[in-house]
Amino acid sequence: MTFQLFISDARNSPSATMRMSEILAPLSHALDMTEGQAPGHCIRCAYIGTRIGQEVGITGDALNDLYYTLLLKDLGCSSNAARICALYLADDISFKRDFKTVDGSLSSALRFVFAKTGLESGLSERFRAIVNIMQNGGEISQELIETRCQRGAEIAAKMRFSKVVQAGIMALDEHWDGSGKPAGLKGHEIPREANIALLAQVVDIFHQGDGRDAALQEVRSRTGRWFDPDLVAAMERLGRDAGFWADLKDPHIEDVVFQLPPALNEAHVTEGFLDDVAAAFSDVVDAKSPFTADHSGRVTLYTDMIAEEMGLAAGHRRWLRRGALLHDLGKLGVSNQVLDKPAKLNATEWQSVRHHPTNGARVLSQIDAFADIAPIAHGHHEKLSGKGYPLGLSGEEISLEVRMVSVADVFDALSAERPYRGPIPIADVFKMMREEVGTAFDGDCLNALESGMARFSRTRH
Repeated sequence: MTFQLFISDARNSPSATMRMSEILAPLSHALDMTEGQAPGHCIRCAYIGTRIGQEVGITGDALNDLYYTLLLKDLGCSSNAARICALYLADDISFKRDFKTVDGSLSSALRFVFAKTGLESGLSERFRAIVNIMQNGGEISQELIETRCQRGAEIAAKMRFSKVVQAGIMALDEHWDGSGKPAGLKGHEIPREANIALLAQVVDIFHQGDGRDAALQEVRSRTGRWFDPDLVAAMERLGRDAGFWADLKDPHIEDVVFQLPPALNEAHVTEGFLDDVAAAFSDVVDAKSPFTADHSGRVTLYTDMIAEEMGLAAGHRRWLRRGALLHDLGKLGVSNQVLDKPAKLNATEWQSVRHHPTNGARVLSQIDAFADIAPIAHGHHEKLSGKGYPLGLSGEEISLEVRMVSVADVFDALSAERPYRGPIPIADVFKMMREEVGTAFDGDCLNALESGMARFSRTRH
């Protein structure tokens, strides 16, 4: 898949009336990546859960809130990735994918821990990790789920979603019998949106893995433990409709979901809302690793400094800030075992890193409001010499805006702490980067960043 690296005039277009789901449904694919789920998981959950909601009589604004809870249920998913790697000595993406099949029983949980913990570690290291998990399992589980749920609710608030949606995301892992987390809510204490979202998640995962009968059997087995029996009964009724399962297997399921009543609601999407969505999803990306905390925010600041020094107009700069915020969206599909590795990457790990620009661009290209920033995500690791990745573009094939983000990205990577070294002093960073002007970096962009940083420093004193 390729994206020509040019910048369209769409950056100057006014806000338009569009469906909010047309922005958020494609972005949910980024959440699927970090959860290790088959592409379209959140979209299929939106279909399953909305149909369950309709079956139990949910309508109007309540159905809208349910729909967006389903689409955005995994907003906090990246925030516990690094901790999972550290605790379980495991690939966070496959760990999360497989953990969703565990039914919550002690025996199932123990089998999972032994099967997944420290498989590529030394025997003594693996033993210590398993002992730690056995001794502190309750606290560890509470910590991981609370972090994920709280962060997801905070990001939903940043995106201006209702308190109902925030509460639904916060309570995603609560169980009907009170055995869930983080608050141990029970029965009708659990927001209905949350219990429907969890039910939809289980249906999709087991249907994708083993088919319709396995999905129905799994939810039956968790009736009264995980799920409201009335919701399971509604799912059973839907399960007798062959068309329901056909829709879930439709390769164009997104088109089906866009025809659900909540998706048909049009809203005037302002430039401010698009800014908030970009900032929210950059938070999802940056939460994945402690070494990239606020990386996207800093890259955006440095990019804007360059743009200001080079005389870009205010509207152009605003558009470019969104591109900078989302330049690393594809990193959600890279394991923290790779991102946080304190040593040289092997060939397989390096290949995973090289794919992240394409993965991010693929998601952004599906969104009309963000399609024209997809080239920024795709091109920010290209080099003027042609020795960058993933496309090996060179010279004029790389747009000025992409060059700006590339300079800002490398500047932040060098001046911030990384798992394999401490931060490099800023003066040394500029010296290192100047040595690669014309091969890796655009000299005008680097000069603009240096002058912008100097001006910023003067205003602080």
